[in-house]
Amino acid sequence: MPVDLAVVSDTHIPGRETEMPPWVRRRVEAADHTIHAGDFDAPETLAFVEDLAQGLTAVAGNIDPPSVDLPDVATVTLEDVTFVVVHGTGPHDSWPERVAEAVRETVDIGGGSGTVVGVAGHTHTPTDTVVDGIRLLNPGSATGARPASRTTMLTVGVDGDALDVELHDE
Repeated sequence: MPVDLAVVSDTHIPGRETEMPPWVRRRVEAADHTIHAGDFDAPETLAFVEDLAQGLTAVAGNIDPPSVDLPDVATVTLEDVTFVVVHGTGPHDSWPERVAEAVRETVDIGGGSGTVVGVAGHTHTPTDTVVDGIRLLNPGSATGARPASRTTMLTVGVDGDALDVELHDE
């Protein structure tokens, strides 16, 4: 049965922003599962997203305090797609290669693992690209936190091993 996925990152509440926009909240609530690629900013923000989401896969970002208590890497398999989630911390210009390497270190690409997709944030720049045969998604910032120029997120329809990725912004 197809799965509707919400992909968000870099909420930075309360450090840079005060709330998640209503349109982002509605998409997270409507999704079958949500991925958050880190930088919640506070345990209360994590709790807020957990309450909104039907199911949540999340990782810690470089701004998250230890009290957020999330792993640096997480995986979730939906339908026939395994999503490897990291924050993507480091220089922005090497983000694609760094995230692809994290995916390779986590999942045996080509070893019968099926379709694998890397999800990371950190840059606040929406991205849908392929590096060394690995599809990488970055939803940008779900609150438009600086240095983002706008609020963005992704929705992903997962049907078997097929993905339908859509960028939403405001």
